[in-house]
Amino acid sequence: MRLTISDRNAVFFRTILALTMIAVAAVLRIVPHPWNFAPIGAMALFSGATLHDKRLAFLFPLLTLFAGDLFIGFHKLIPIVYASTLVSAALGFLLRARHALGRIVGVTLLGAMQFFLVTNFGVWLLLNTFPRTAAGLLACYAAGAPLFWNTLAGDALYVTLLFGGFALAGCLFPVLQAPLGQRA
Repeated sequence: MRLTISDRNAVFFRTILALTMIAVAAVLRIVPHPWNFAPIGAMALFSGATLHDKRLAFLFPLLTLFAGDLFIGFHKLIPIVYASTLVSAALGFLLRARHALGRIVGVTLLGAMQFFLVTNFGVWLLLNTFPRTAAGLLACYAAGAPLFWNTLAGDALYVTLLFGGFALAGCLFPVLQAPLGQRA
């Protein structure tokens, strides 16, 4: 589908707004917060859902994550966290066609679940805190369960702020409305 000049302008301004919102959320990651109550998953979902350029949808959340890690430090699980962030960006693609509330809730839950499963598997595999047995893996997931609720709550809050703010901006500023072929 070819975009008209006004559609290209809308895509440009929507991209600038989305990148700005993601960058602001990334700054919130470095301020003190409860464990796993961070905007990482929401940023990635939002990026995948709203950025027209798929390469940018994957790259920008990783860049903001890396910038935050420069401040808060690096650890053994960084590759696992970054991989999980890429999965969340890909999950955001499921929201490109429609930003319906039910879809957003479902994809947010999927994102939080995959982050929990992937990162706790990484803890079990890369850190020497649990035996490398099936029982050790289950113990690792059980120990991480309280953090899942923080991840889900953080994702829910930040997804609400990002998608809600983006929708509100589209209502207030017509230049930000999606081109006809991309309307939800």
